[in-house]
Amino acid sequence: MTFQGWPDEALDFFDGLEADNSKTYWQAHKHVYEASVRGPMAELLDELAPEHGDFKIFRPYRDLRFSRDKSPYKTEIAGVLGNGYVRLSADGLGVGSGMHVMDSGQLERYRKSVDAEPSGSQLEQLIDGIRRHGIEVHGHDSLKSAPKGYSPDHPRIEMLRWKGLVAWQQWPIEPWLATAAAKERVASFLAIARPLNDWLGEHVGGPS
Repeated sequence: MTFQGWPDEALDFFDGLEADNSKTYWQAHKHVYEASVRGPMAELLDELAPEHGDFKIFRPYRDLRFSRDKSPYKTEIAGVLGNGYVRLSADGLGVGSGMHVMDSGQLERYRKSVDAEPSGSQLEQLIDGIRRHGIEVHGHDSLKSAPKGYSPDHPRIEMLRWKGLVAWQQWPIEPWLATAAAKERVASFLAIARPLNDWLGEHVGGPS
């Protein structure tokens, strides 16, 4: 099967799950989830994998151990594809890329590279270029003040405060979501965000 988008049944499934997040609803509609939600997601990621890397689809069950919300099921489906992240819910389709969270070693290397030249200026230019495509680029989390050892007046102080760096694009529910054009949107985002991941790979690297 080739990816042809998500049918209306996929969005109806999530609307129903938000209204009735129960085992009873899940068991009665699991066939819809498998055929109309997970099936298209697997087809999409499988078709993009040769260019963008291995993929994994997350389980639909929530981790309730440390949550006050005991709803058993996620009201979205999400997967990772290389450095990319794809999510579908009743609100629409979202795609992300970058480093959501950096460990201490990565964060140290990131800040040194933001501070230095020409790497810091290169990152600024990359971010500006991505944003011109209507894609958000921001820190996942941010310090309230300058990191230790860096001046509050640093020309890239906002970037130095970031504890993660991600590109993100979100689309609302539109007719193209039920067509193969959804793949084109995801592929375009990943291609535009690739220079950011290349910069992170060169200057930050993997977990320490």
